[in-house]
Amino acid sequence: MLHGLMAGFAKYGTDEELQRYLRDVADHVTHTSERVDGFRQALTDILTVNATLVTQQQNAEMRALAEAGFEQNEEIKKISSWAAILFAPTLVGTVYGMNFDNMPELHWAGGYPFAVVLMAVVCVSLYVVFKKKDWL
Repeated sequence: MLHGLMAGFAKYGTDEELQRYLRDVADHVTHTSERVDGFRQALTDILTVNATLVTQQQNAEMRALAEAGFEQNEEIKKISSWAAILFAPTLVGTVYGMNFDNMPELHWAGGYPFAVVLMAVVCVSLYVVFKKKDWL
């Protein structure tokens, strides 16, 4: 707008003092506009740095949560492995603990050693499998 007024100086015969004041105002407007642009750029840079720092912090927190989740998964694997190992003798013991008269192994002389060996074999087998998978 000021440049439009200044363009009409010669056409309308504007007073020299008014022309000087308008040029002065135009210089102030230009200077202020440049400062506003500088502040805008500085603010944009500050917001970019802030967003970057926030993202880095969130990434660090997510990495820590992922590591904690991984450690928890490892602990759950170990607990589940031990539960499976302890389940085998419990299952064999409950079958032989039912005290039915018509069980084939009930009146067999090797029934008790067979049950104990079966429990041990299953437990050791599960232990070896879980150890190879690095769950224990």
